Amino acid sequence: MNKILIVDDEVNMRLVLEAMLRKEGYEVISTADGMEALDIFRHKGIDVVVTDLKMPRLDGMALLEKISDDDPSVPVIMITAHGTVATAVDALKKGAFDYITKPFEQDDLKNVISKAVNTRVLRQGELLPGPADTDWHGIVGQSEEMEKVRDYIKKVAPTMTTVLITGETGTGKELIAHAVHRMSPRKSNPFIKINCAAIPEHLMESELFGYERGAFTGAVYKKPGRFELAHKGTLFLDEIGEIPKAMQVKLLQVIQDQEFERVGGLRTIKVDVRLIAATNRNLLQDVKEGRFREDLFYRINVFPVHLPPLRERKEDIIPLVDFFLDKFNKKLSRTVRRADPAVTDLFLQYNWPGNIRELENLIERLVLMVQGDTITLVDIPNDLRTAAEAASSAKTEKRDKAFKDIIKSQTEEVEKQIIMKALDECNGNVTRAARQLGVSRKGLQLKMIKYNLRKDSTK
Repeated sequence: MNKILIVDDEVNMRLVLEAMLRKEGYEVISTADGMEALDIFRHKGIDVVVTDLKMPRLDGMALLEKISDDDPSVPVIMITAHGTVATAVDALKKGAFDYITKPFEQDDLKNVISKAVNTRVLRQGELLPGPADTDWHGIVGQSEEMEKVRDYIKKVAPTMTTVLITGETGTGKELIAHAVHRMSPRKSNPFIKINCAAIPEHLMESELFGYERGAFTGAVYKKPGRFELAHKGTLFLDEIGEIPKAMQVKLLQVIQDQEFERVGGLRTIKVDVRLIAATNRNLLQDVKEGRFREDLFYRINVFPVHLPPLRERKEDIIPLVDFFLDKFNKKLSRTVRRADPAVTDLFLQYNWPGNIRELENLIERLVLMVQGDTITLVDIPNDLRTAAEAASSAKTEKRDKAFKDIIKSQTEEVEKQIIMKALDECNGNVTRAARQLGVSRKGLQLKMIKYNLRKDSTK
């Protein structure tokens, strides 16, 4: 059950929202106070925050900033009066997921929250520590692969070049996008993100390009799209491979021309947007199979950055374990300082199908559950231990097979050389060579066929 936090100092508004969202199947916690909301957020595992702008002690904008620092993957929806729409748009630029204007239709808020919940689920596939968590924008790792990624970021960040980040779910694609933006000349301007997989097909155009008042049923006010909000900044299109084929044509045009019209609008809006896209799909294969436009692929694949899965950069596992231990000790007020060497060995054997996010979730759970200051094998879930042991056995078997293959190959080469020497000494006479080697003539002929030594010898 997804947990929604409602923050509003109007008691009637809280009661209405609580009843509506509980009816939709959500677990709901509400408060009238911004500081209390922050405390609830930090201790109750909130999935989506719905907050008013004006509140006691800590207002909605300040609450947004605190939540973004603690966990940027949690969507924050602002509720605002019509007169403060400009403030709500500013909140979007600072990382709010969306805003809704009072008075609102219940269906509108339900749709926004449903979209936010979907986005939260998808974001949990990506690692996104806060910008101050590590020295290098939260990118942890000492492997050669991650050094290459850092080098790519340093090269491309100062430019306007479009970046396509690829990699499996959980490898940290959104983190790389943030790093590119923060190291660019646009770092003081908006970083606007949209998860294309979380947006229903019929809402994609209005999300990207906005809409005018009266453009469709429910469009009570005009609303800027993500391209417009990202003006002078960076737009991050996560899971771009999920954009419907019909929308790809318009997206291509906007990327090329940097101009568009809102849904229901006639005025052309010009923007200056740096584009970063990400996907866990093989877009080139999608192009070949007709699911993704070839011209759009080459338009976004200007500077590709590939994030390898964790199983291919095992050198990064121990630094990541240390990083997450420190992170969750601070977050959960715990003192789990280390993992036993047997545990780290197990982590190195395991293949981490969920990548960094799987490791992060495991460490958070262990920090909560471990009684002392050290994680031991007893603390590790049985299914992970079993999988790690199976992976280790498979590697050992593969090594043994490779060793046997080497021995066999070397033995056969020695045998071939001995036969060649005997045949040379016997001037190619197979019968004499067989006698000299102590084998049957038939046996020697079979070996000669095996090593392609037969030639024209029939003696």
